[in-house]
This record gives sequence, C-alpha cells and structure tokens, in this order.
Amino acid sequence: MTKKESLSLLNVVLISVISVLLLVSFVFRSYQVDGPSMESTLQNNDLLVIWKVPRTWARITGNDYIPKRGDIIVFNEDKLAPYGQPGTKALIKRVIGLPGDRVEIVSGHYLVINKSNPNGFDPDKTLGYDKNNQIPYTTGNLDVSLGKNQLFVSGDNRSVSLDSRAFGPINTNQIIGKLAIRFWPGSKVEIF
Repeated sequence: MTKKESLSLLNVVLISVISVLLLVSFVFRSYQVDGPSMESTLQNNDLLVIWKVPRTWARITGNDYIPKRGDIIVFNEDKLAPYGQPGTKALIKRVIGLPGDRVEIVSGHYLVINKSNPNGFDPDKTLGYDKNNQIPYTTGNLDVSLGKNQLFVSGDNRSVSLDSRAFGPINTNQIIGKLAIRFWPGSKVEIF
C-alpha cells in the first residue's frame, strides 16, 4: 500500500469514527430497558432507539426541550441513592405532567390540573396510550406543582416503578431523548 493510499484509508476511518460519534451524540442513541417499570408497553431487555434531535435542537437554540404529554423519554437521574442505586442512571418513563401543571394522585389515579383543565383530567384515560385499556392503579399521596423547566414522569407499571412519585419532578435538561423505535425483539418492532 502506498503512502497516498494509507492516508486515504486513514481519512476514511477518521471521518467514519467522527460521523458515528456525532450521530450518537446528537441524533440517536440505543437504549436497553432495565426492569419492569414500563410494562406492558415495554419489557425488560427490549432494545430501543432514542431520538435526540429535538433535544439537540433545543440546546442549540438555547431553549428547553419540552416533550408532549404521553411521550416516553429517557433521562439521567442522580437522586436514586436512597433507593439503593448510587450514581446517575438513565431511566425510561412516560411524561405525565408538563411545566406549569399540578399533578395529584386522587383515588389511585393521576389528576393533572392546568389552565386548560382547571378541574383536572386523568392522562391515563384521555391520552389513549394504553393499548390494553387497563388503567393502572397509582399508589401514593401526591400534590406537586411543576416549575417552568420541570416534568413529572411515571412508569406504566406503577406498582414497581421508581419515578417522580419517589424522586420528584425532573428538569428538562436531564432529558436524553424520546423513544422512537423498539427494534428488539424482532417480533415486537414498533415505532412510537
């Protein structure tokens, strides 16, 4: 191999590595579900693609990325030490409350109160993301008002989910991205 061919090959490898790093940093990321907190929507060990472009664009433009209510997001959480998980961990949960909302648990169900819904609504009933029509029972006593950059997140399998009921609201800057695709197991491929 000549010197020119070697430099050309090195350039191709270098450009490929940089391209992959940029894609993983700003466009998408893979994620593996760890635990049963999102059942029956997602199962333990499902392999997912997380879409990071909206979060990346929000950071570039100096704005907060606010996902839609009902979206499933991956975010970094560092307040898990009291629950036996020291350090920061990436978690996957569903967005229940948006900035400015008040979230309560009433009779085993979430109640979201905001300017558009002063009497509140149950997001489990109104958003239609539960394909099995089984509204989860939600344990706990809760009445929290969300700040400008805060979200309330919850697992779909409420009885085993470590979520905002335990560690409180998350900040929008903790978001890694939004669930886009489940690609494994192959029999359950789904676009979200």
